Amino acid sequence: MSASITSLQDVRQPIENAHGLPNAHYIDPAVHAEESHALLMESWSGLAVTADVPEPGDAAPMEFLGIPLLLIRDREGQVRVFQNICRHRGMILVEEPRKIEGAIRCPYHSWCYSTQGKLVSTPHVGGPGQNTHQGIKRSELGLIEVRSHIWRDVVWINISGTAPDFAEVHAELIERWSEFDQPQYHGGTESRFVLDVNCNWKLAVENYCESYHLPWVHPGLNSYSRLEDHYHIEEPGRFSGQGTLVYRQLKGEAGEAFPDYQGLSDKWDTAAEYISVFPNVLLGVHRDHSFAIILTPVAQNRTQEHVHLFYTAPDTDPALRVNNARLWKQVFEEDIFVVEGMQRGRAAPGFDGGRFSPAMDGPTHLFHAWVAGKIADHRSAMAAE
Repeated sequence: MSASITSLQDVRQPIENAHGLPNAHYIDPAVHAEESHALLMESWSGLAVTADVPEPGDAAPMEFLGIPLLLIRDREGQVRVFQNICRHRGMILVEEPRKIEGAIRCPYHSWCYSTQGKLVSTPHVGGPGQNTHQGIKRSELGLIEVRSHIWRDVVWINISGTAPDFAEVHAELIERWSEFDQPQYHGGTESRFVLDVNCNWKLAVENYCESYHLPWVHPGLNSYSRLEDHYHIEEPGRFSGQGTLVYRQLKGEAGEAFPDYQGLSDKWDTAAEYISVFPNVLLGVHRDHSFAIILTPVAQNRTQEHVHLFYTAPDTDPALRVNNARLWKQVFEEDIFVVEGMQRGRAAPGFDGGRFSPAMDGPTHLFHAWVAGKIADHRSAMAAE
């Protein structure tokens, strides 16, 4: 079978017979645009973390698939997401991260909005000195709010507004990690970093899902958390990943360690889990810290990985946090040559999407099948319109 005739139905076959996604899903800008709608806008996608706006009034402009967005913590402390445009003429409202001291003021004609998105001021809209006009109803012209949800300190957004509630979509995962449903704290500046990777965002998901590559790509990690210590995590249509039965807690020179999450079951004394939450968030939990990686698609062949580390207390050892971030960054950087190599490989016209190891590639196959199903549903819906 050649790459040109690998179909989405081939991808959705049982793993023994399935092919991976065709090359176009990694290199074609048109397919990338289609996936942006079908996978990222119609699902609950990761945008940021709440630590990006730590205090009331903090605002951070962002882009998601080219859409200008504004992440803000309102006066009451609620994190919200708005389209970062004035309802008057579509001007960008906030250019740089900053504290909103009064109102969000448009730099073009000074229309002003509260941190809850309400239009509160329209100077001279009815003529010089006339700040109201019967044709301009402020109650109808607030900022366009994007549906959002906070879980694991990640800000999840549903651009289309059509996805079922987050708690319904991810009920199984929320229950699976319910023991970790307790306060956690971003580690600060030393606990965040960004990796710019020359690959399609899906390759980062696929690689993260599976442990098959550990002996060759992560020999240091595999020296104590071996391939045979890992197990698959699979929830069709929702998430997939891997767990390990051997987690080695980081210790300082004097034996100091991060404090544990409270009340964990014995399983977590030695276990850890790493799950890809479809479409674009990679999560990890351990007894004493967690992390979130938000994949930002830049183009069909470019991705930014935003990595954030969280701890069980706000005042954990700074030196230990720095060391932990260094170690995780090393692990994640070890994957770059793999995902970039696969991206370059997608330029080979004879590649038919590849095959899956029935024993080792279950989590990755599950992700491919989810992508293929979402694309098929999207195309059916478009054809019906």
